[in-house]
Amino acid sequence: MTDTAPLFRIADIELYERPVQLRMPFRFGVVTLREAPQAFARARIELPGGRSGWGAAAELMAPKWFDKNLQLSNEDNFDQLRRVLRMAREAYLCDKSPATAFGHFARHFDAHQAAAAREGFNPLLASYGPALLDRAVLDALCRLQGISFYDAIRGNVAGIGPGRREFEGLGIDSFLASLQPHADIEARHTVGLVDAITAADLTEPVNDGLPETLEQVVATYGHRWFKLKVGGKVDADLQRLSAIAGVLDRLPHPYFASLDGNEQYESAAGIAELVAAIRATPALSRLWLSIVFIEQPITRKLALREDLRADGLGKPVIVDESDGELDSFVQARERGYAGVSSKTCKGFYKSLLNGARCAAWNREAGKPVYFLSAEDLTTQAGLSVQQDLALVNLLGIRHVERNGHHYVDGMAALPQSEQQAFLDAHSDLYERSHGAVRLKIREGRLAIASLAAPGFASGALPDFGAMRAL
Repeated sequence: MTDTAPLFRIADIELYERPVQLRMPFRFGVVTLREAPQAFARARIELPGGRSGWGAAAELMAPKWFDKNLQLSNEDNFDQLRRVLRMAREAYLCDKSPATAFGHFARHFDAHQAAAAREGFNPLLASYGPALLDRAVLDALCRLQGISFYDAIRGNVAGIGPGRREFEGLGIDSFLASLQPHADIEARHTVGLVDAITAADLTEPVNDGLPETLEQVVATYGHRWFKLKVGGKVDADLQRLSAIAGVLDRLPHPYFASLDGNEQYESAAGIAELVAAIRATPALSRLWLSIVFIEQPITRKLALREDLRADGLGKPVIVDESDGELDSFVQARERGYAGVSSKTCKGFYKSLLNGARCAAWNREAGKPVYFLSAEDLTTQAGLSVQQDLALVNLLGIRHVERNGHHYVDGMAALPQSEQQAFLDAHSDLYERSHGAVRLKIREGRLAIASLAAPGFASGALPDFGAMRAL
C-alpha cells in the first residue's frame, strides 16, 4: 500500500511555546518539577496540485529526562530541546522535493542525529525534534485527505517502510492493516517520589478542590492501574511501597501496577535486591502480585550492558530511557528486556516499528513474550495528550500512564475559547470542572472515541496567537 501514499513537499514550519505551571511538585529520578514550557509545531504541506494545509503537534519540554547531566540546569535542558527543534526544522525545510510523510522522516533522520551528536546531544534528545515535526506533518496530511490518524496508519497513507532498513522484513503493511483502535483506555496513575499517599503526608496542601493524595485520587477517579516510582534506595523504597500498598490493598477489586526505577539503580543486582526485599515483605505480597512489569531501573549508560535473565527479577522489564535509537529495542531484547515504552516524544514511527517487531517476535516465539507499554505523564490536555492516546490506542495498548491532569490544573491557563473548542470537539474525553476544562476519568478509564476525527486525533487546534515564538 506504500506505493499509493501521497507525495508532497513541506512548505513551512512554525515553532511556538507556552509556559506550563504545575499545581503540585512532581519528582521523578533526579528532578522535582514545578514548571516547564510546552513546545508546539505547525507544518504546512503542499500537494503536487498546489493544494496546501496546516497541521500541528505539541510536546512538553521535560528537563532531566532526555539528558540527565546534573551539571545542566533545567533552563539548559529547555534550550537543548529548543535547539533540536530548530535543527529539525532546518533539516525538513532544506529539501523542497516531494516525499511521503514517512519519506521526509527517513530522508533526514540519520543526518539530523549526526548533526545533533556533533553538538553533544544524545540520540534520545536529538529525536525530540523530528518526533514533534513528524506529527505536525502527518496531521496536515490527514486534514487535507479528510481522514483520521487511525485510517491513515492502517492504510499506510504515510508510506511507512521504504527508505529505512529497520522496517524491512516485518510485514509492515500487514501489521498496520491489522491494528484496531478501541473506544476507551485505562488511565494508569503515577505515584511520584514526593506525592502524598494520605492526608497525613500533605505538608503544603493546594486546597483547590482537586485530588492531592493517592487516597483522594483513587476515590475520585476510580483508577485500577498505577505506576509506582522507586528511588534507588532499598529501605526507603520498601517503606514507601508499604505506604502505597496500605491504600491500594483496601480496593475491593483487583489492581495492577508497574514499578518504575527511572534509572535509579546502578546494576541488575541492585534492582534484584529490591525485588527480593519486596517478596520477603508480607505486607507487600498483594502489591507484588499486582505488578505487571518493571520499567528501566538501571542507569542508561549501563542498562544495555547486563543480561537481565541472570538475575531472576520475576517480572518482565521494559527499556525506556535507553531507547534512543531505532535499533535500541533490538539491543535490549538481546539483554533480556521484554518490552519497550511508546512515547510520542521519541517518535511515533519508532513506536509503530517496535509494535511490528513485537508482533513478528511473538509469532516466532509462538506466544506473547514481547510488548509495548505506554509511558508518558508529561502530555498536556489538548494536542499532546490526544495524539499520544491515539497512538497507543491504535497499537492495542489497553492502559497508559496518564498523569498530566493530576500535576497540572487541566487547561486553566489557556484562553477560554481554546478550552471550549477542545471541549466541544471531544466531549467524551474532557469535562469542565473546578473552573477549567480537564480530562474526564470515570472508573479509571478515558473515553476516546472522538479521537477518530479527521486529522491526527484532534477536532480542535490551539490558539497559536496566544503563544510566543520558540
